[in-house]
Amino acid sequence: MTARVVLLVTSPRLPVGLLTAAAWDVVRGNPVLAGAESELTAAVRAAGAEVTVPDGPAVPALLHAAAAHGAVVWLAGPAGDEALARELGLRLAREPGLAELELMYGSWDPPGARLLDAVEVMDRLASPGGDPWKRAQTHRSLAGYLIEECYEAYDAIGADDTDALREELGDVLLQVLLHARMAEELPDGARWTVDDVAGGLVDKMIRRNPHVFADDGATTLDEITANWERIKRAEKARDSVLDGIAPSLPALALAAKILDRAGRAGLTVPLPAADAEARLGAEARLGAELLAAVAAARAADLDPEAALRRTTLAYADAIRAAERTTAHP
Repeated sequence: MTARVVLLVTSPRLPVGLLTAAAWDVVRGNPVLAGAESELTAAVRAAGAEVTVPDGPAVPALLHAAAAHGAVVWLAGPAGDEALARELGLRLAREPGLAELELMYGSWDPPGARLLDAVEVMDRLASPGGDPWKRAQTHRSLAGYLIEECYEAYDAIGADDTDALREELGDVLLQVLLHARMAEELPDGARWTVDDVAGGLVDKMIRRNPHVFADDGATTLDEITANWERIKRAEKARDSVLDGIAPSLPALALAAKILDRAGRAGLTVPLPAADAEARLGAEARLGAELLAAVAAARAADLDPEAALRRTTLAYADAIRAAERTTAHP
């Protein structure tokens, strides 16, 4: 029978020792070699397996153990030991009779595993000895960056550029991670972590979607939306349907949001008339006219913020074209 070398790869983002049944069978039934001592080698030993860290080059040690025992397992390190796998693969390609090479996954990264890496990197950057700029920031000093990154993601969506959207959402995530890391250094009683952020979001998603996570019978979009609003009202003690709207929204978006909330609540409050505002001056009259335009856009199921943005950007293109014409008559 041909000797066998098993390269056992595991996820460094899962608890050590969390291996598949097949992986446990192979490490318990064969000698195991590893490049260095680690929590994983300790866990495998504790489960009754024999683990050795060779003193010399790994490939000859693996081939010698495979020849002596029929099979040997290489317990790959956190990075997967690609250099060793390449060296071993080339050796066996030249001398295929020495052994067969098998790659086995003892555990896999779960979806979202790279988020753990992002948290670890942010912790390093925001800790003593990390990035001085990040350590000098406050929630208030970063507020503008959060808005800017959200707008850049918004622009990527408007441009239908999904590659740019992926990158810009990463920048938004950076802001989330940085704010959460800074909150770890708040005084006792006010401190929170990125896990608190994620945990609160998970609880909210489950609570507000009983048609998915509970026995609620809502099936239509109207029923689901009504449930969402009802649950949200129960969660947040609010005196007005307008509570929770961010006053710092851009003016057109703010107007649309207020009109939408009023409409969903069944409130019909007359809009200010431009004629009635005339006595207060040109600014008040213009504001009334703009609010009326936003109301008309909502009635037509249009986004006034997006409409003005597109038209303004098209006008900007026309200005650039005029500049080129002027520069090169």
